[in-house]
Amino acid sequence: MSDHDIEKRSDDGRNEDVSRENSEKEQMNLTTFHEQRAGRLVVSPEEARIEFGEAIASKLKLSKDGTKVLWPQPTDSPHDPQSWSTRRKNLHLFIITLAAIVPDFDSGIGIASIFPLATQFNTTTGVINNMTSNWSIFLLGWGGLFAVMLIRRYGRLPILFWSQIFALGFLIGCTFAPNLKTFTAMRCLNGFFATAPQVTGLYVVTDLFPFHLQARKLNIWTMGFIISPFLSPFAFGFLVARTTWRWAYGIGSIYGAIVCLLIIFFMEETMYDRTVSPIPEPAGQGGLRYRFETLIGITGYKMAKYRISWKDAILSPFNVVWRPHLLIILVFEAMVFGFSIGINTTNAVFLGSPPPLGYGFSQFAIAGGYGTPIVAVLIGELIGRFNNDFIMNITIRRNNGVFEAESRLWACYLAMPLYICGFVVLGASFQKHLSVGALVMGWGISELAVMINTVAVYAYCNDCFPKHQGEISALINLARTLGGFSVAYFQVPWALKHGALQVFGVEAAIVIGLFFLSVPFIQIKGQKLRDKYSL
Repeated sequence: MSDHDIEKRSDDGRNEDVSRENSEKEQMNLTTFHEQRAGRLVVSPEEARIEFGEAIASKLKLSKDGTKVLWPQPTDSPHDPQSWSTRRKNLHLFIITLAAIVPDFDSGIGIASIFPLATQFNTTTGVINNMTSNWSIFLLGWGGLFAVMLIRRYGRLPILFWSQIFALGFLIGCTFAPNLKTFTAMRCLNGFFATAPQVTGLYVVTDLFPFHLQARKLNIWTMGFIISPFLSPFAFGFLVARTTWRWAYGIGSIYGAIVCLLIIFFMEETMYDRTVSPIPEPAGQGGLRYRFETLIGITGYKMAKYRISWKDAILSPFNVVWRPHLLIILVFEAMVFGFSIGINTTNAVFLGSPPPLGYGFSQFAIAGGYGTPIVAVLIGELIGRFNNDFIMNITIRRNNGVFEAESRLWACYLAMPLYICGFVVLGASFQKHLSVGALVMGWGISELAVMINTVAVYAYCNDCFPKHQGEISALINLARTLGGFSVAYFQVPWALKHGALQVFGVEAAIVIGLFFLSVPFIQIKGQKLRDKYSL
């Protein structure tokens, strides 16, 4: 064979490769393309022209200012949640944030009521914590796993609605419980069912908002469930000091009822089966009947034939959890958030117990103390809102218009020094009985760090597994509860024996050690791990 023939055959091969690549580009399904490139998205329109070609790039829909490609690509249908008005989207975000407050808010009522409950049921605060607070927190995590299995089959709205109805019923049961056994059962069941919004929220945010807005909106939703366990001790601590603990649970029930009403009257189904061709749109029929059937689950039952099987829905969380880049970050977040849960459940004991263990505060002073983490989380929301956007925009520019998921974790580098500072100051405050100002600063800085870190972890995991938001949310929720439910068992006895400074110092050291073992490794190896293990 002559050199001319070899050269001609080589040119023909290259032409075939180019032709095949162009054909693949033409066949791209833009509505689901973001799910196929887990953790890597072309955001700049200029880079899209280079990577996809002019023919595809010209079809891409951009943000209003024309600077970012929208992922997922919204369809032209008015029933696509990505195409809804900003006001309609923000209303749903507001409702799901209020709903996300419910689980930990209900759990935190027990913290405000811990001393009256011990008196009412003729036992100790330790028994109340161990039987009710710790186990209700434990069940918050497992409830999310069951919720996501149902959501994958029947949609967001019916599972959110029914879970909050059941949670409300069991909280009413807590209000009128005649004995400790009944109270414990009602509180644990409330925790199991109430947790659904802490899974549904990540779904709703990604259903409604394009990629470049998701971290900012996740910041708001995350703020809801991080601030919630402090709201009830703060609000009801003053109430319980003047009247019975049953009033605290009664008012908590009223809040749960308000959330249920908002869901009934204003919440819509945000699940849009864009992977099905043609896309089924039951919302097109509209009307009161469609509204009712969607709310109670009839529409979801009819739509289940387009969705994954029961087997896949049940196995999906187990199929996701072992992925190395997810499992590593879950262990890290479990300790970061878990120890903060421990602070929340035991600080009432530290503040209310007489010296040398605590400050000997009155019920009013303890309630006032829980205003500290509330302010800290609000500050964290403001910092996160600008910090996450800043990190995203900087890394997109440095990567020539391409976003890589590992850039989300740069926020952890801001959170960890604050975490050390907060925990050490808090431990020293309890052990050395420093001023209330030191106590406030330590507690506030700790929660600020948790808020910043948790948003970064949610955003990173969501970017890596864009087809499994529910599983991601449920697994993070499970990790944080498993990391925190048991802390109340050992924190107070440990502090009594060796001092609070050692307790909080060791907890901070564990978190920092996990940070150095996990975050830099994921940032270095993350792309290879995503290419090999992402779904």
